[in-house]
Amino acid sequence: MTNAIIFDMDGVLFDTERICCECWEEIGESMRLGDLSEGIRGCIGLNRNDAEAFMYNLYGEDFPFEEFTEMVRVLMRKRLLEEGTPVKEGVREILKYLKENGYIIGMASSSSKESVMEHLKETGLEEYFRAVVTGDMVEHSKPDPDIYLKACEELGVTPMNVIAIEDSPNGIRSAYRAGMKPVMVPDLIEPAPEIEAMLYGKFYSLLDVLDYMKNNSKSEISK
Repeated sequence: MTNAIIFDMDGVLFDTERICCECWEEIGESMRLGDLSEGIRGCIGLNRNDAEAFMYNLYGEDFPFEEFTEMVRVLMRKRLLEEGTPVKEGVREILKYLKENGYIIGMASSSSKESVMEHLKETGLEEYFRAVVTGDMVEHSKPDPDIYLKACEELGVTPMNVIAIEDSPNGIRSAYRAGMKPVMVPDLIEPAPEIEAMLYGKFYSLLDVLDYMKNNSKSEISK
């Protein structure tokens, strides 16, 4: 019986992944770093440590990662202060439903603790999450399983009984390797056949997930 759900944050709860990618592109252009599209796509879902290693491996050890990411951070913070944190469709509805129906709710986000808590407090969603595990709490985040295993441990739940709601291939790989039930709500990247084979379910918005849950038992989300 599935009685716990763990959410990713960027691209699932908030439309921040799109903004981050736009900031990467803008800063990359201003620094004349060339086409960073492969790096941008590859880093979706990674924590800072793994993103740094990925970028050095892709673009060489002379890639100005520290300067680049600091400029991205400043630009993204400026945009979010001006525009507010964009909440994805169906977020408030599904969290309210899960809480009212006794689900255990957690979060596993590769973003930093500071960033995650800032977004949750700003949007008033902090109260829903019994445990929040972030990318700076583990050495290797997604696609490794560590972040989801830690979230399950903090929630006191068995991974095989937990649904993970993700938008990225790296997030799906992480949840699958942790032995969970990965449900994908694609954001910027559609799943390749390799990822499709790992999915317990796929929906195109959290409202679709909510509708399905209302019409099926806790154990029956499926492809």
